[in-house]
Parts: sequence; C-alpha cells; structure tokens
Amino acid sequence: MAKAPYVREYKQSKARGKDYTVRCDGCGRNVPRFKTFVSYRGLRLDYDIVRMVGKKNVHVSNIKAYYCPKCARNLGIVKIGKLGRRGA
Repeated sequence: MAKAPYVREYKQSKARGKDYTVRCDGCGRNVPRFKTFVSYRGLRLDYDIVRMVGKKNVHVSNIKAYYCPKCARNLGIVKIGKLGRRGA
C-alpha cells in the first residue's frame, strides 16, 4: 500500500472524549476539527492598486476555512497520492 504524501498526525487536543466537530467549507459534512486542513480565503489586491488608493483606506480580511481530507485533496491544498510524488 502506498504511503500518503502528507503526514496523518490526527492528534486530539483534548485528553479524553470527543473533539468538537467543524463543518467542511467544501462539502458541508461534519468532521472532527483535528482531522481538518486549514486554509485561508480572502481577497488579495495588487500592490499598485493599494499604493494608489492608500494603505489606510484598504481593509482586507482573511477567513479561516476548514476542509475535510477529501475536499483538501480535490482542491489541491494537499497533494494527491502518487501523482504528487511523480510530478505529473
């Protein structure tokens, strides 16, 4: 069996019991928080636009998005198995 390209270190933050669940932002299913992959969504502006408008007038926020392992593989947040190692 092939080894996954990412390290599956599913470590719970709590000593006992269940970790709380989070909604996957890709498919919407409930996943334990320690199994999710975190990605930041947001708007990135070009440096020239920011310089023209002024840095004080621009407010851009990043939103933390949680993805289950399946969606993380499909969206490219985590490399897919053999294809990721082969470089194809």
